[in-house]
Amino acid sequence: MDFLALKGETRLQGAINIAGAKNSALPLIALTLLTTNKVILENLPNVVDIKTFFSLLDMLGCQVCEIDSHTTSVEISKLNSTKATYDIVRKMRASILVLGPLLGRFGHCEVSLPGGCAIGARPVDLHIKALEKMGAEIRIEGGYIVATAKEGLKGTTINFDKITVTGTENILMAAAKAKGKTTIINAAKEPEVVQLCEILKESGMEINGIGSDEIEIYGTNMEGLKLPEKIAVIPDRIEAGTYLCAGAITNSQITLHKINPNHLGAVISKLEEIGFKLTFNHDSITIYPAQKRNSFELSTTEYPGFPTDMQAQFMALATQCEGSSIIEERLFENRFMHVSELQRMGANISLRGNTATIYGISELIGADVMATDLRASSALVLAGLVAKGETNIHRIYHLDRGYEDLEAKLTKLGAQISRLQE
Repeated sequence: MDFLALKGETRLQGAINIAGAKNSALPLIALTLLTTNKVILENLPNVVDIKTFFSLLDMLGCQVCEIDSHTTSVEISKLNSTKATYDIVRKMRASILVLGPLLGRFGHCEVSLPGGCAIGARPVDLHIKALEKMGAEIRIEGGYIVATAKEGLKGTTINFDKITVTGTENILMAAAKAKGKTTIINAAKEPEVVQLCEILKESGMEINGIGSDEIEIYGTNMEGLKLPEKIAVIPDRIEAGTYLCAGAITNSQITLHKINPNHLGAVISKLEEIGFKLTFNHDSITIYPAQKRNSFELSTTEYPGFPTDMQAQFMALATQCEGSSIIEERLFENRFMHVSELQRMGANISLRGNTATIYGISELIGADVMATDLRASSALVLAGLVAKGETNIHRIYHLDRGYEDLEAKLTKLGAQISRLQE
């Protein structure tokens, strides 16, 4: 397996481009299952999760053609299968996103129960209960969700007990083919959900409440939706936040291009609270060194609150802030697995339940550490940027799932980082 070797105590400078959002690209790829026309997806991130999802569509019988590393066309004449097998679905949880469109359009599907990062329970019961309320018959058999809607799905009111991003996206796509109006209450409001809604609206769907916690969508009886011929994926706000933390932890001036600052409100506010100055253009942001980095408190919550996907990166940053910082993880129970690895590097962190206290300023020392999930991996990279000596980060296949050319981008900013083999 590959690992990253990183020499620390480095100041960064320069500018990089941010890739398209993996978490927006995945539902948009699933959405192509509802269309009869050829769709070209642009600004796709060149990461493993995207390739895995296209492999799933290829297995179902879609015609997938990679135009370049960031552009792929998808066309469906007919599907060979409506079964998403374990061999592919086990590799990432987002594969569950084919459940809604397959069931909505074809009336039957079998989707393996998903795998993915081990950051805590992310049950699919919310998806299943919602689809059952829309008239589907669903059973779990041999590790598969076997779903049937012989007479088609019916519009209804779905009230999610808990905000779920993929659940909202799945039901939006299923509702596009349901009879009548579907109302989703307690819907997710993430920018990735908003883009999915906007593309559905561009396709002629009547949809109200985009960006709010209550969305109404009216289904269509057409054989397939007429999606836009070209769809450009929005910028990745989590990748952007991670590189802002790279600038912050090294106390450097760097600029990020091809971003949407409006999607980074909670992250920007917290960086300003810590003591950093940031300036903005319509699609770029620059972070400047701080005279003093103050301790902070944060609690992860759903958008537009502070994202759980940025918690690990800010924990690494907290090791270089003065005083005691407190981070509360409200969304996933196992999302502090990076704590022990940061402690191996000298971080002073105490953990009680879902709350971590980070005592700064810690002198970090390079060590061999192991990535445990996608965002924890990036936290270890950030810590390695300021640690004395060399840090070796193992099991970086997690990083490759969600960050495009991470070592190339950091090298462009002046980091000393290389990919080696065990």
